[in-house]
Amino acid sequence: MSFLLTCPNCGVREVTDFGFGGEISPRPKGQPSFRELNTYNYFRVNKAGVQREWWFHRSGCRAWFIAERNTVTNEVLFTALASEVPDQADPNSQATVAAGEAGGDLL
Repeated sequence: MSFLLTCPNCGVREVTDFGFGGEISPRPKGQPSFRELNTYNYFRVNKAGVQREWWFHRSGCRAWFIAERNTVTNEVLFTALASEVPDQADPNSQATVAAGEAGGDLL
């Protein structure tokens, strides 16, 4: 299923213009053990539902940004540069960007 994604710099584009960077996971604190580093790099929750993800605009401005997306429906709840994301620690927090502005329309 294809969907639209809004680049914070360039606007609405088809998802094929972007590269998926994976779900956001908290970085290990301090000097991580080999096990902690391995878990951070390779293990993902991969849940069905809303999650925050990294995306790269490979066919445009080449910026990395964050999108909050429902992985079941591909509805995009918001997109923003990492410095503009509200409460990055809580993926269930209310977004400040409306879904219509985020390009959450399916094709």
